[in-house]
Amino acid sequence: MASAAEQLAANINFASIGKAEELKKRIWFTLGALIIYRLGTYIPLPGIDPAAFEANFSGQKQGVLELFNMFSGGAVQRMAIFALNIMPYISASIIIQLMTSVVPSLETLKKEGESGRKVINQYTRYLTVVLAAFQAYGIAVGLEGQAGVVTEPGLFFRVSCVITLMGGTMFLMWLGEQITSRGIGNGSSLIIFAGIIAAFPAAIGHTLELGREGAISTVFILAVVVVAIATIAFIVFMERAQRRVLITYPKRQVGNRMFEGQTSFLPLKLNTSGVIPPIFASSLLLLPTTVANFTTMNGGANGWLGTVTSFLGHGRPAYILLYLALIVFFAFFYTAVVFNPVETADNLRKHGGFVPGVRPGERTAQHIDTILTRITVLGAGYLAIICLLPELLISYAQLPFYFGGTSLLIVVSVTMDTVAQIHGHLQAQQYESLIKKSRLRGKKR
Repeated sequence: MASAAEQLAANINFASIGKAEELKKRIWFTLGALIIYRLGTYIPLPGIDPAAFEANFSGQKQGVLELFNMFSGGAVQRMAIFALNIMPYISASIIIQLMTSVVPSLETLKKEGESGRKVINQYTRYLTVVLAAFQAYGIAVGLEGQAGVVTEPGLFFRVSCVITLMGGTMFLMWLGEQITSRGIGNGSSLIIFAGIIAAFPAAIGHTLELGREGAISTVFILAVVVVAIATIAFIVFMERAQRRVLITYPKRQVGNRMFEGQTSFLPLKLNTSGVIPPIFASSLLLLPTTVANFTTMNGGANGWLGTVTSFLGHGRPAYILLYLALIVFFAFFYTAVVFNPVETADNLRKHGGFVPGVRPGERTAQHIDTILTRITVLGAGYLAIICLLPELLISYAQLPFYFGGTSLLIVVSVTMDTVAQIHGHLQAQQYESLIKKSRLRGKKR
């Protein structure tokens, strides 16, 4: 049986996609949904002058708006109906996830399985509506404060702007759920992935144009390409890295049958927190720059805020140190939220499993927590390297913002997850065909 499984895994390749009808339908559905999303990023909000807004947006470079513009695939720069993108839903999911570790009622729902998960998902949708409404109203007020952007400022514009942006976010939330259930990959992640990838050709063209004009040398461009390829390879290696904790299950008797003892592994990812630390760190560091830019545009004086902004510019020592500190902090914080060693140790004890040489219960939880802390140090260092090296390139050579470590991390992680799901569908299809063949052979005999 093991040799048959190994032979089956070896024979799986992407040429088998042509024979997997269900998988082809899922891929075409995903591509169609992403095309609809991209079309929506070019539909401007009603009641604004897109050209005037884009002219004002050019003064917002290096702010948090540029980060959100990267995630939305340029929808913020065009102030499209999908300008909020799916970020309110991502924020709501993270907030609810954090609250499940603090609020006892939510923690109870989390342990109830599928029914509890549905209730938590519903709470996430409600919170998404609240966050989207709050952010949409802030955008409406901010647009009215920019001269020449809004054609007819007033209550009607604010209401229409809030409804349009909220509707765009809720539609993307629904679209992401449809991709997850009827397509391939995680819908929310693929929407952000599509936004980042859509801007890559323009970013590459801009870099090549800088080389043609002599602003940067050809040798430096080649060095950037080599660094990018090495960074991608490094991300793939680190994202697949695991620390496997040996788990042993003793002999047990079920009815009249005696089952032999088994061994398995508890896989602990090196980077448990994923892309959350660099996203949070970037948002917090870019917030003062954005507020200062809005203050200047609306006729205010920067004052102390301008001083803070000057210290937190890309490539400045204060920016690098704070960025590093925030990445490390959020890596440990989010890992502590998403992984509970005490709960894991209790589940192992309930099923009769134990770590060899460690007593079940509290000692096992301490052992797992120690291992998790050590690998999180490596994971936080890996995130810091991935995010800080591109920042230095951006500040030194004025490369496009899309070459940042956060964007590369998201693109590579989503690609790996989607390829893994495609591989799983192909493997399931191969198993089904193998079972059918064995049944036919049995009938012939």
